[in-house]
Amino acid sequence: MDALQTRIKICGITRTEDALLSEQLGADALGFVFCKASKRFIEPESAKLISDQIAPFISRIGLFLDASVAEIEQALKVFPEMVPQFHGRETPAECERYGLPYIKAIGLGGGMPPESELDAYKNALAFLFDSNEPGQLGGTGHAFDWQKLGGNVGKPVILAGGLNPQNVEAAIAQVHPYAVDVSSGVESSKGIKDHQALRQFIGAVRGVAGIMAT
Repeated sequence: MDALQTRIKICGITRTEDALLSEQLGADALGFVFCKASKRFIEPESAKLISDQIAPFISRIGLFLDASVAEIEQALKVFPEMVPQFHGRETPAECERYGLPYIKAIGLGGGMPPESELDAYKNALAFLFDSNEPGQLGGTGHAFDWQKLGGNVGKPVILAGGLNPQNVEAAIAQVHPYAVDVSSGVESSKGIKDHQALRQFIGAVRGVAGIMAT
C-alpha cells in the first residue's frame, strides 16, 4: 500500500474540540468507544452530537466489545451514520446480522490468528490489528511486533496499538497499512486529546507519505 494513501483514524473521541481539530488537521475517521468498561466510553447520543458538528466525508466508527444485540441496535438507531467496529469475540454471523459494512479488530497479544479464522470474516471492510489480547479492547498504549503482519491478510490493514508521533513513520514504512489508528498516543489523559500531539502525529503520517513518494 502506497504511503500516499495512508489514512488516519483518531480514536477514543469524547470531546467536540478534539473532533473538530482532528477534522481540521486532516483525519479521515473518528472513533467513538461504546464499551462502558472503557475510560473513553461515550454514550451514542453524545457521539451523535459531536458527529453532527463535523464534515460529512469523515468516517464515524463505533467501537463495540461483545455488546448485546439490543445495545448495538439502539446505538445504530441513535447514530445511524457510524460504521461498527467489533473488538470482542463476535463471530462473523454476529458481525453481519445488522446488514452493514463493519471492521473487525484482531488482538495480536496471543499471536497472529490462523488464516481460516480471518477468512471467515469475508464481509469485513478491513481488519484492525492491535496489541491487546484477543477479545479485549485496545487503547493500551503498547505496540506489538509489526513483523507479525507479514503477508497478505486479504483485507485492508488498519494498524493500531502503541502508535504515537515518534514511531508512526517507522510503522508505516514497515507495514504499509491502509490506515493507522491512534488513541492513547495523542492523549493527555484517557479520552482527552493533546492537541500538540495530534498535530505531530498527523504531521508525521503526512510527512512520511511525502518522503516515500519522492
